[in-house]
Amino acid sequence: MTIIRRASAIGAAVTATACAAIALAPAAAAAEPTAQRATTAPKAAAAAKYNGACGGGYSVVNSAQIGTKGTVFLTYSSATGKNCVVTVRTTPGTAVHMTASLGFASPTTTVSDTGYYTTYAGPVYLDARGLCVTWRGEISGEVAGKNGTNCGSLAANRH
Repeated sequence: MTIIRRASAIGAAVTATACAAIALAPAAAAAEPTAQRATTAPKAAAAAKYNGACGGGYSVVNSAQIGTKGTVFLTYSSATGKNCVVTVRTTPGTAVHMTASLGFASPTTTVSDTGYYTTYAGPVYLDARGLCVTWRGEISGEVAGKNGTNCGSLAANRH
């Protein structure tokens, strides 16, 4: 029983200390300089920005965030009728396994760029006028993308 009482007494002391710290936190934060407070607050993960890797005339038409690691971008050029996919890391660094892939279902066609990259994977291109595309990106085992999206308004007859 003595051990339980000591544990309870220690637990009560820890709880009281934690409660006191929480009660004092707003006052302490108010006393901190604004610049210091801003740097001590947790930062939200910023999404990667499209890097223009697909080339001139391509505009982002869809994207999917790959956790905090990066973003996969689907782009389209009305001049060429092609879609393009690029996977971009939020923070470039040592080379990691990355993939950018783009495809459509009928006939089954997929183009991919897979390898170890420091900044981005891709670009990969596919003429998918009038078709829905499936696209995805992968960074270090984390995957994002979408199936059967961005369908063209014109029906295409592919053989």
